[in-house]
Amino acid sequence: MVRRAAGGVKAARRPELRLPELEAYGGGGLEPDGDYDGVEFQGAELGGQDGGGARFMDCALTRCALDETRLHRARFLDSVLTAPRGVGTDMSEVTLRDVELLDARLGGTQLHGSALERVLVRGGKLDFLNLRGARLKDVVFEGCVLVEPDFGGASLERVEFVDCALTGADFTTATLTDVDLRGAAPLEITRGIDRLSGAVISASQLLDLAPVLAGELGIRVEGG
Repeated sequence: MVRRAAGGVKAARRPELRLPELEAYGGGGLEPDGDYDGVEFQGAELGGQDGGGARFMDCALTRCALDETRLHRARFLDSVLTAPRGVGTDMSEVTLRDVELLDARLGGTQLHGSALERVLVRGGKLDFLNLRGARLKDVVFEGCVLVEPDFGGASLERVEFVDCALTGADFTTATLTDVDLRGAAPLEITRGIDRLSGAVISASQLLDLAPVLAGELGIRVEGG
């Protein structure tokens, strides 16, 4: 049964993870189309490596470096990524299902065309996150900072922003269903304000967005 948050919006379902006993990663570098089942990556330097098409099942990646790591079309299933760091990580067309992303420090991560289902993003800071054309279903952004995220053309269903900072967001041609933005402070939308049908915001957020809405509608506001 799907929960309903205040205001009638359907609440996102969160991942429920119980990792098995894990085997330590032996090094040697990621392999394209590799299969990692029950593996713990602890402090691994994975920058610049190619794990495109790889499958990560019941894995834990903790404090790993992901600078320009190629994970195109990889699949992360029932896994936890804790304190990853990196710039320019290529996770385009990746699948994230039942995943927790905790305390990330990532810049310019490419997640365009990806599929996220039952994903929790908690803590940390993500700069210039590219989610263009992505499909997000049952995703929660909690206690994190999102700087200029790009949701252009994305599909968002049952997505919640809880105690988040959301600045410079782009929702151009996005489709929103049961998206709860009330927990975003500040909430700054630079493009795609016309695509917020299907989202819920607070009265104070409406006032903050009024200048952008007026500009979108071609309304001139003059005088005090």
